[in-house]
Amino acid sequence: MAWPISGHDWAVTLLRNSLSSGRLAHAYLFSGRPQIGKTTLALALAQAVNCTAAEPGDGDPPCGRCPSCLKIAQRRHPDVRLIEGEGAGGALKIDQVRALQREAVLRPYEGRYRVFILRQADRATLEAADSLLKTLEEPPAHVLLILTATHVEALPPTVVSRCQRLDLRPLSAGQVAEALEARGAPAADGQLLARLSGGRLGWAIRAWGDEALLAQRQQDLDHLVRLLTCSRVERLDFVWQALQGLRDQEARLQWARQLVELWTGWWRDLFLLGIAGPENVINIDRLEELQTWARHSRSAQAWQALQALRETAAQLEANVNIRLALEGLLLKLPRWPQAVAP
Repeated sequence: MAWPISGHDWAVTLLRNSLSSGRLAHAYLFSGRPQIGKTTLALALAQAVNCTAAEPGDGDPPCGRCPSCLKIAQRRHPDVRLIEGEGAGGALKIDQVRALQREAVLRPYEGRYRVFILRQADRATLEAADSLLKTLEEPPAHVLLILTATHVEALPPTVVSRCQRLDLRPLSAGQVAEALEARGAPAADGQLLARLSGGRLGWAIRAWGDEALLAQRQQDLDHLVRLLTCSRVERLDFVWQALQGLRDQEARLQWARQLVELWTGWWRDLFLLGIAGPENVINIDRLEELQTWARHSRSAQAWQALQALRETAAQLEANVNIRLALEGLLLKLPRWPQAVAP
């Protein structure tokens, strides 16, 4: 029986070996891109250490059927807590860490371990991270802490150094497609979503079940194509109008991040078409359109656009004003005549 994880075999092997050798770390840090499988792996580890069908320390995978495994999968096990940020920015607050510390001293109610999974720990406030450090330094023997993070550099080095770090890598397109087809997705849908996912199975699963997400992707790509033939004033107006329609700062930041990531993939495809063939194109459903643009552009333009997008992504993570960051990006993107548009 395998762990309930698609891909990341090396990480599963490491954790299994740690369990079987009795050398399980008291704290882990699972890092990687959003929706790559960090929380899924954390929940699987929580199942493995508390599975009632497995002997303690034998390294066997969780059975997935015992009451403990089922409760963890349903996120209602009394000894497994999934802690997420609150309020603007989704930041973990010091009150949440203090509540964790009060619970951590208590013995497990049903399982062998109390497991605390802190999602997006890289968004913790400085006070929360400092408070968490105390628990990481002297954890109770029955406590397992699992932190997940997209940007490890945002965490204090002292926190990172007290965790065993596992950097999860993107899955291959074949692995994502296979996992989707195993869940009932048609082969054609699985192949397309596998390319679009960038190796993030969580994103692919969500997209398969959410037509609105794919419709939004098409709309955002349409915006990009249109803006390439627009004036500077029209580009600036697009940013203003889009941000006005979003309810709060967190929604604006999330939209901006997703837009920059999506547009980066489009320009990457355009760059690759300029120097190679379509084999590695991500947006395969828009290949004909991309090929049309590629015939009327230079690889240097695509490369410059990619550099501008990377700079904008870094600015968004550094909390630069969202409107200014996006306006600066759009002013850097090339302007092409309407005549060359597909």
